[in-house]
Amino acid sequence: MKNEFTLTIYSEDQLRLINKLSSMFIRKQVAILSLNMSLCEIENMYRHTIVVNETLDTVTNLSAQIEKIIEVYKCFYSTKEQIVSREVALFKIPTVVFMANTTIESLLQENSIKISEIQKEYTILEATGTDEEIISLTEKLNNFGLIEYVKSSRIALMQSPEGFCAEN
Repeated sequence: MKNEFTLTIYSEDQLRLINKLSSMFIRKQVAILSLNMSLCEIENMYRHTIVVNETLDTVTNLSAQIEKIIEVYKCFYSTKEQIVSREVALFKIPTVVFMANTTIESLLQENSIKISEIQKEYTILEATGTDEEIISLTEKLNNFGLIEYVKSSRIALMQSPEGFCAEN
């Protein structure tokens, strides 16, 4: 049975890794649901967070091959229950709706939404949450004339008292 897994890969080389990972995922016919690359707590090291929907066997095999074939320091795989993850979303709604509707204020407070920018024609809101929370919020904001929205890729940390350095 397929489940959602988050792969966390540590490497020094960002550009060649993406090319190699892309080739491996295409060859294995594994779709990437989310991809994030960023610097991490270790100097000159990158953390790559990749979300896939696959079987445990496929993910275990993929993780082992990433460590063996591609030059990375470590590749972890985790289920949703083993990580703390968040995404950021920006929402654009008409300012006239934002100013005239009192129920939107309670929606902002209930969901810890920040107002990023107010212009004459539109207002930009910023929210941070899980994928499910962002999807639910998008559905709610559709009722207020949502003009546009964009969501970031997932960032995640393992639920462990130690980080990558302590585990190696």
